[in-house]
Amino acid sequence: MRRDIESCLHFDLTGNQCQMAVPGYTLGAFMLVLHVKSVANYPNGKVTKSCHGMIPEHGHTPQSDPAHNISVSQMTFKPGDQIKVTLSGPPFKGFLLEARNAEDLSGPPVGSFTLIDSQVSQLLTCEDTQGSAVSHTNSHEKTEIKVYWNAPSSAPNHIKFLVTVVEKYRIYWVKIPSPVISQPNVLPFTTPEATVEPMPTTLPPVSHLTKSFNTSDCGNKKFCIRSPENCDPEKELACVFLSFTRDDQSVMVEMSGPSKGYLSFALSHDQWMGDDDAYVCIREDQTVRIQPAHLVGRSHPVMDPRDPLEDTAWRLMDGVMQCSFRRNATLPGVKNRFDLNASYYIFLADGAADDGRIHKHSQQPLITYEKYNVTGYPQNVGGSHSLFLLKVHGALMFVAWMTTVSIGVLIARFFKPVWSKALFGNAAWFQVHRMLMLTTSALTFIAFLLPFIYRRGWNWHAGYHPYLGCIVMVLAVLQLLLAASRPPLHDPRRQMFNWTHWSMGTAARIIAVAAMFLGMDLPGLNLPGPQKTYAMIGFVAWHVGAEIVLEIHAYRLSRKDEILDDDRIQILQSFTVAEEEGHAFKKAVLAIYVCGNLTFLIVFLSAINHL
Repeated sequence: MRRDIESCLHFDLTGNQCQMAVPGYTLGAFMLVLHVKSVANYPNGKVTKSCHGMIPEHGHTPQSDPAHNISVSQMTFKPGDQIKVTLSGPPFKGFLLEARNAEDLSGPPVGSFTLIDSQVSQLLTCEDTQGSAVSHTNSHEKTEIKVYWNAPSSAPNHIKFLVTVVEKYRIYWVKIPSPVISQPNVLPFTTPEATVEPMPTTLPPVSHLTKSFNTSDCGNKKFCIRSPENCDPEKELACVFLSFTRDDQSVMVEMSGPSKGYLSFALSHDQWMGDDDAYVCIREDQTVRIQPAHLVGRSHPVMDPRDPLEDTAWRLMDGVMQCSFRRNATLPGVKNRFDLNASYYIFLADGAADDGRIHKHSQQPLITYEKYNVTGYPQNVGGSHSLFLLKVHGALMFVAWMTTVSIGVLIARFFKPVWSKALFGNAAWFQVHRMLMLTTSALTFIAFLLPFIYRRGWNWHAGYHPYLGCIVMVLAVLQLLLAASRPPLHDPRRQMFNWTHWSMGTAARIIAVAAMFLGMDLPGLNLPGPQKTYAMIGFVAWHVGAEIVLEIHAYRLSRKDEILDDDRIQILQSFTVAEEEGHAFKKAVLAIYVCGNLTFLIVFLSAINHL
């Protein structure tokens, strides 16, 4: 089922958090982001995975000339000594500090640290040694960090402190060295000073695309996915386009769409996030970086080496990003790259990027309706931004709480004298009211189950919507139980029943409308806005207006009855005429109301169907 990745947040060593959210498309939903598997994706600085290499895999080359400095309070130490270590320099957001054996910088961290200011720094456990590294606690800019290093009893003769510093996503330094400190009465340290380690990066040559992608071969030579269906990226700026062209043992991939940040697609065995082969085209100033990645569970995507990609090219024009690359259909021995000869669900997403760091996708990803083999028979296919189960959930809730319950309430409130004749043993108005309310409860119950089936549990990232939905479901059940125990008309408990029934029903309607307002903005059913909000406000105003009109009419009719007091015959005749006129007016208002109600319903159902 669909990933809800409105809940998935992206972080890096700078501590910056992606503006999501995903509340709560979850991927459920899907978000393709660069994952920095070393000192990245941790706004709170808990980067123990990076203890050994100290390398942030941001996809950029680290700076070569350190701008920051490590100073120590003394140049010699004995086991048990505490030495103050100070990191200083231009403002930075993230860091990772360790002490290493100066004669073996690739070895494990040595000793432990003691914090001076726990608001800006924290201890990490590296190589099973508690407090053997220090990192940031937040994304605020810092210019100085001070800590104490505790020399262990088994300390080597010479110690060098190393620090990785990130100023921002694209600007960072790896393993900036400190002066060497030594134990007394040992041979001088003679190994040459180590320089900053460059991050191993092999960048494939990139060229500029000279023209837009062509769709004439879609379904003939190319396997194409387009949204809207059958759009043309050469003619329509809003066209999202992805194609695969088999060329002997390799596959040419083309991707195009409106984006000022990034475009991405992923191949998945199912419609849940996890174990997916992903590719991201990220805008960086006036260039585009093309990056493979993979997804592990419902965690942040992990950036992979770009070695498998060839013939990379890109183009930026009129707010549209286009990128292409070639990769072999099969890549035996290369981790996380899928065999393109198999069938997969295909995800398409886009979103904002800042300084090479990508944020949550701007809308729920487009997902193909079924699995496809992109190297098989060329096809033209489409997809949906919302899973079928969530579409049904939204549609049933709209039908229940915009149509059946609204009409049922009006009938019970204003149409008792209009349809008072018996129908199957009860007044006609009551039978219609009961049928509509039972329909509302049945539709609500079915719709209530669908998100749990889709999510396979509770959605913790959907804000207040699921909580309000549960309250509505409880009230709907209580209303049924209360109605089943309705006392007779002249029973003393009848008045209490009427007030309780009205109060619970009114509360359920108000909460249901609030839940629908919130649900329309969730990634799983992201209706186009702000039109959806205006339409929902229009529906509420329409219903309230109908009730006000009928209330005013009922009041005027009752006042007219009171002043008919000339004589008994005139009273009787006038009352009959007034009653007939009142019934006709109510029926006309109900007919107009139902037509308007159905119009609003069709608008919402049409919007859901086109997701």
